[in-house]
Amino acid sequence: MRFGVLGPLVAGDERGDVALKGPRHRAVLARLLIARGRVVPVECLVDDLWERPPEGAVGAVQTFVGALRRALEPDRAPREPARLLVTVARGYALRADSVDAWDFEDAVTACRALIDTHRPDTALSQVDEALALWRGPAYAEFAEEGWARGEVVRLKELRLLARELRAEALLALGRAAEAVPGLAPQVREYPLRENGSRLLALALYRSGRQGDALAVLSTARRTLADELGVDPGAGLRELEAGILAQAPRLAPSAPKPAARPLVGRDVELATLEEAATRSGLVLISGDPGVGKTALAEACTARLAARGWTTAWGNNPDDEGLPPAWAWSRILTTLADAGYGPAPTEDQATARWRWHQAVTSYLVAATPLLLVLDDLQWAGEETLALLTSVLAEPVGGPILIVATYRATDLPLPLAGFLGRAARGEPVRIYLGGLAPAEVAALVHATTGEDVDQRTAAVIHRRSGGNAFFVRELARLLAAEGAAALDAVPPGVRDVVRHRVHGLPEAARDVVRRAAVIGTDVELELLEAVAGEAALDAVEIAARHGFLTEPAPRRFRFAHALVRDTLYHDLSRSRRAREHGKIAEALESLRPDDIDALAHHFVLSEAHADRAAHYARAAAEQAESRFAASEAARLWEAALTAYDRSGADGVETRLELIMGKARASAVSGGLGQARLHRAEALELAEKQADPVLTARVIGAFDVPALWTESDDPALATRIADAVERTLTALPADRVAERCRLLATLAVELRNAGGERAREASREAEALARRLGDPALLAFALNARFLQSFERAGLAPLRAEIGAELVDLAARHGLVTFEILGHLVLMQAKSALADFAAADRHAASADELGDEHGNPLVGVFTRWYRATRTAMTGAGGEAAYRTAAAGLAGTAMSGVDNGILALALCCDRIQRGLPPEAIPLIEDPPRDLLYEARTCLRAVVAIDLGDRATMERLYAELLPAAGEIAGAGSGMLTLRPVAHHLGDLAAALGRHEEAAGHYRQAYAIAVKAGSPHWTAAALEALG
Repeated sequence: MRFGVLGPLVAGDERGDVALKGPRHRAVLARLLIARGRVVPVECLVDDLWERPPEGAVGAVQTFVGALRRALEPDRAPREPARLLVTVARGYALRADSVDAWDFEDAVTACRALIDTHRPDTALSQVDEALALWRGPAYAEFAEEGWARGEVVRLKELRLLARELRAEALLALGRAAEAVPGLAPQVREYPLRENGSRLLALALYRSGRQGDALAVLSTARRTLADELGVDPGAGLRELEAGILAQAPRLAPSAPKPAARPLVGRDVELATLEEAATRSGLVLISGDPGVGKTALAEACTARLAARGWTTAWGNNPDDEGLPPAWAWSRILTTLADAGYGPAPTEDQATARWRWHQAVTSYLVAATPLLLVLDDLQWAGEETLALLTSVLAEPVGGPILIVATYRATDLPLPLAGFLGRAARGEPVRIYLGGLAPAEVAALVHATTGEDVDQRTAAVIHRRSGGNAFFVRELARLLAAEGAAALDAVPPGVRDVVRHRVHGLPEAARDVVRRAAVIGTDVELELLEAVAGEAALDAVEIAARHGFLTEPAPRRFRFAHALVRDTLYHDLSRSRRAREHGKIAEALESLRPDDIDALAHHFVLSEAHADRAAHYARAAAEQAESRFAASEAARLWEAALTAYDRSGADGVETRLELIMGKARASAVSGGLGQARLHRAEALELAEKQADPVLTARVIGAFDVPALWTESDDPALATRIADAVERTLTALPADRVAERCRLLATLAVELRNAGGERAREASREAEALARRLGDPALLAFALNARFLQSFERAGLAPLRAEIGAELVDLAARHGLVTFEILGHLVLMQAKSALADFAAADRHAASADELGDEHGNPLVGVFTRWYRATRTAMTGAGGEAAYRTAAAGLAGTAMSGVDNGILALALCCDRIQRGLPPEAIPLIEDPPRDLLYEARTCLRAVVAIDLGDRATMERLYAELLPAAGEIAGAGSGMLTLRPVAHHLGDLAAALGRHEEAAGHYRQAYAIAVKAGSPHWTAAALEALG
């Protein structure tokens, strides 16, 4: 609900404006809005509404409040507590969170900050939006009421301030003429506001209207004397003196436009501002693109706002420019600002006189900031004149800021830096931005927020280099997160230009280094590039391509630089280089399995060795629970194995099942099912029960949901399990245990007593064998078969707790995640939401850490359920969670879950459902209690006594649980409430009252206001 008070009082939501009743109803609402969420006692409301309160005034106020509640919360169910206009003790409070006056005040505060931090363009846009909120005088119909008058005056003052801030922004943008029309009428109406007169006079002066500017100041002086008997303040006096003296500081400064946002450089900017308090030189160095120029631009804007004269001289990478090009730019800027003619170029014939003339010329413009950008390209004459200026004492503050690349130090610049060191300049070295600052720069560049993981990816790819970050941010905004693996065109062009400046031998070696990877060991590079490698990498390091974190170890300064060099090689050349590196690695570091797999696979040769190392690397990745990496390596191993021409069935089966297992854990459930079917068919053709048992048992992937994603494949696997169990030798106990657990997992909610028996036997065998991984899989099977009746959430909580403990002790991360999700569900059913929240957070943390994307599917649904349970917004939350199922291939979960959740949401809030999706004989699974309670709703409506009797008996063991919450996906009311409804319909009123009391206790524990209200209403 949004409220408007900047004009006539209005209220409205997405459906349109709310019809507010008479003037006293509106007055109550306005009075509560002015209180800004604080409680207004009913006695105060009575005094504010009537000069002489009538009999029954308190009751009348209560009537007004009741009518307002119905208007403001039309969807609130009967007896459901109000959430917006609430009763507190002997008064009322309005819990509004969207009021135009509050938004306006926030915008004015933000605008002031934006102007203070030299972002006038953003400030102007924000203040214009804020002023557009006004539709007339604030609280227009109540402006003369005593209780409103103070707030009306305050908002009026803020509106005047906003108009002045708008003028300040326009002046800072060099748009002085546009500021005049808005200021002139305000100054006429409020002639005692000195800041308004100052801004108007300055705007007129900068618009070329000097006479009008002086007339405004004269009028202000006369008005202050006549009205108050005082002289103008310092601001007006200084402005008048400056206009009369034609002071250059009043002319709009022309700093180099700040086209780039500055993020994460507060300390460096403070150092520059401190240096401005004394004359001297500041040297800003860093890698290309790191933000040296942006820092100098920000300093320029700060000092220009304080009245400093500023001038820039850039040093382009162009040998055809005349000597001292940067100084000619500076002197021209100063001449245009009114500091007399610049020394002419023919004075350069007498070098000493030229230098003296320039120095004298600069002194006249103090306080003065000079920026010499890209000093690495400066010629000898530019550096000589800079040396001369620094050597001469000056009478006023002159700050010289010079930027240069730390990786490019030509001899002239090196010589200048040596001479300048005697003067102890301030030195600022800019490194890369931190990950949090990278996220802020992405937002400043594109206006979009990125999560911590995306910011970390951009930081890793860019090294925190501001230019690279901005290029990646634009790529992200245009093409999405998947594009971050690419190299933006702008980065490619810059890197290629810089590589072209390397000697040819160094270029060849640095390209070979790029094939090795981001980190390069000199020993390996020398093995493939020869003894010249050291000289080449030292040159590359001096040019900023590489860093040296340790002796004989080098690293590319930015992943994007390495990627550009790598992808500029042809595919054939890359493959050849990978082959050479792989063979060298095999001799140097035969245990470096990951690197050997990487290079042999990309060499597209030596297929047998590629398959061998890729398989070993995949197994290592699985041991680290890096499922996505493992899936990629299993695929590479399988492809290389097929390319090698080998025909070992057992090896191929192991590769297929490895890929199936890793694909399932990393989110590729559809691919995993295809691989399992392929492997099962191939295994059974071998007529070897032990081999078939190994293939079937290799897929020990945790399973949470109780409906199969592929019932046909599940039945096929279950049949194969039964055949294999019959043929399996009696001494193969571990294989038998894994087969039994697989049978229980595959049959889930369709296996009946056979599946439950298999899960119990598997658990017993696993405990006897003492194999933690086997026991974890057997406990998973036991969980999936723990739904034979309602009310077994406590049992599932025990299974989940054992899974978490067992998996944590033995490093079984995937089963530890499963245990947390099981506990999330079970604790939800038992209304222990503090514990359920903790387990959901733990599952998310582990899923994020180990790259399991399917965890978030379940935790998002859980949080949607919590939203539905504790307040409004359930439908939107469920729809958002359902969108997360797209592309997961989890058809068992996605089988009508959204329609069921929305139906339950309406029923648990006391609203009539649009339709109730019923299953004639609901399976014993995670949704059993929810579906049984829905059948109870229908049976009560139909008066079907026999069905009500049966459902009452089935639900009674779950009386202490919340219907549906055990699924972690949806919720109805407490089961006790539905038992109360059944008992009442059956005429068992004493039993019904007991159930409603239990439902009330559970509702309070769950923090659900509509469940609480429903239970109280049922109790009468």
